[in-house]
Formats: sequence, structure tokens, C-alpha cells
Amino acid sequence: MNLTLTILALLTGVLAGALFSYLQIPIPAPPELPGLMGIVGIYAGYKLIQWLGVGFDLLVALGIE
Repeated sequence: MNLTLTILALLTGVLAGALFSYLQIPIPAPPELPGLMGIVGIYAGYKLIQWLGVGFDLLVALGIE
């Protein structure tokens, strides 16, 4: 994992959030903790499947790729 990239992504998010707040428009993300935890859960599930090394290529199965 690249620490510099992670810090830049965090700073970009903070700046975007500050801009949304300053312009008084809703953020394009769940504004409550349960919504945020849902996003964290999706990421954790994604990484778990990668770690387990299992998967199903849906695009190949549909003949798209």
C-alpha cells in the first residue's frame, strides 16, 4: 500500500467534503454512521473474497469480455 497515495486520497476527500459543506449542498455519500458502516462492510467483504482467492467472473459468464 502506498502511504503517500493514501494521504493524498484522504486530503482530497477532506477538501471535497469541505467544499460541499461550504456550498451547502449534500454530500454524495451516506451522512449517517450506519451508511458509512455499510460502505466499510462492502469494502471488507470485497477484500475478504480476494484474500480467500475465490470468485466468479460474471462478464466472462455473460460473454461480454
